[in-house]
Amino acid sequence: MEIWINPACSKCRGALTLLDAEGADYTVRRYLDDVPTEDEIRAVLERLGLEPWDVTRTQEDAAKELGLKDREAWPRDASGRDRWIAALAQHPKLIQRPIITADDGTAVVGRTEEAVRDAMAREAPGAAQ
Repeated sequence: MEIWINPACSKCRGALTLLDAEGADYTVRRYLDDVPTEDEIRAVLERLGLEPWDVTRTQEDAAKELGLKDREAWPRDASGRDRWIAALAQHPKLIQRPIITADDGTAVVGRTEEAVRDAMAREAPGAAQ
């Protein structure tokens, strides 16, 4: 599994601590340094079953500068989807974290211990063949 983290984020550090404590096999992607492409963001959204606005940190300065809370300028429907994805790729700090992608093709936003444990359960022997 892969985990997208911002090392300055306490939720990310907590997820890594739990993964390490459980002996999970994972790779770390510091997504602020190794910025995901628009296609990678689309793929993760599909795995999450979420839309880009669902994983956008709207309290960040970049979100405020872009006016992301203005639903008229930034529609939360199919017409605005590509624009949201482009904004996430251009401003990766807006991406909710941590995101854990499992080998079974799913993903979770690992902000709680339960979500991280859910991701680890998907990696159990036999979970991904």
